[in-house]
Amino acid sequence: MSEVQAMSSASATTGGPPPAVRVEGVSKRYGDRLAVDGVRLEIRPGEFFGLLGPNGAGKSTLIEIMEGLRRADSGTVALFGRPPWPRDTSLLPRIGVQTQSSAFFVRQTAHEHLRTVAALYGAPRGAVDRTLEAVGLTGQRKVRVEALSGGQRQRLAIASALVHGPELIFLDEPTAALDPQARRDLWEVLRGLKAEGRTIVYTTHHLDEAEALCDRIAILVDGRIAVTDSPHNLVTASRAPSRVLLPLGLLDAERAAAVEGVERVDVQGGSLVLETHTVGQVLSAVDRISGLDGVQTRTASLEDVYLDLTSRLSGTAAAAPAPAETTEP
Repeated sequence: MSEVQAMSSASATTGGPPPAVRVEGVSKRYGDRLAVDGVRLEIRPGEFFGLLGPNGAGKSTLIEIMEGLRRADSGTVALFGRPPWPRDTSLLPRIGVQTQSSAFFVRQTAHEHLRTVAALYGAPRGAVDRTLEAVGLTGQRKVRVEALSGGQRQRLAIASALVHGPELIFLDEPTAALDPQARRDLWEVLRGLKAEGRTIVYTTHHLDEAEALCDRIAILVDGRIAVTDSPHNLVTASRAPSRVLLPLGLLDAERAAAVEGVERVDVQGGSLVLETHTVGQVLSAVDRISGLDGVQTRTASLEDVYLDLTSRLSGTAAAAPAPAETTEP
């Protein structure tokens, strides 16, 4: 019995459905570079799962292995208990894929392109208009794909992944080319899909996005998963400090640095920023010295956790741009 079949049998024995995605010891090497290194993870049906990491961490390679677009050197992947590689055509209607470099029928209009994609999956024609509306492209339905802006093409790529109503949706940096309003609109679309019970696997460099949307996240560093947990648990357990923001002029930097509990003082965005792990103590001290008019506090965020973790595990990888992930010829 194969390892994937054994996983499926174990799920049947326990009486529960198999995980939407199960990855067991997956590795992938390009020449001397180990892009993915023994990754193990499990994604439950209906879960919104975020895969985060610096450029070059192996995210795109890993997600392409999950999708069945790339073959792992070792380890196994199962979607709903079935291996996606070699290509399993019975899985295709159940999954939706949006990659970083999506292909389009550029001479067709947005509506024609999506209608073609829908027809390949046997989706009803009514799904095309509904999906265009969901991603905010109704106004561009008659515009040729080649004439769409970069952000509009990104939305069309997302629509192509959603039009056939898949159970499992892979989205690789879907908001990379979207403006802030389009990003928030897509968030609502994704929340609606999750409410319908769909499983979403999501990569992004927008940490606020991952914190707002994901049930759990995995942070990938140098091809390995450094941590997997909910954003809330990661932030709660983090070593990252909170910040007390003072209007400039309320307190000088030298005096602020002398306040007990203040670990670092900086000027950012028109505020004097005091970093601390004892917010109440610092606020009480500032109140005694100058009052609290205009003072704000910001607790640690997922971005703080991410930057702390990736900088400790990979040196400057999180701070400096890294080469794009290697792809196969």
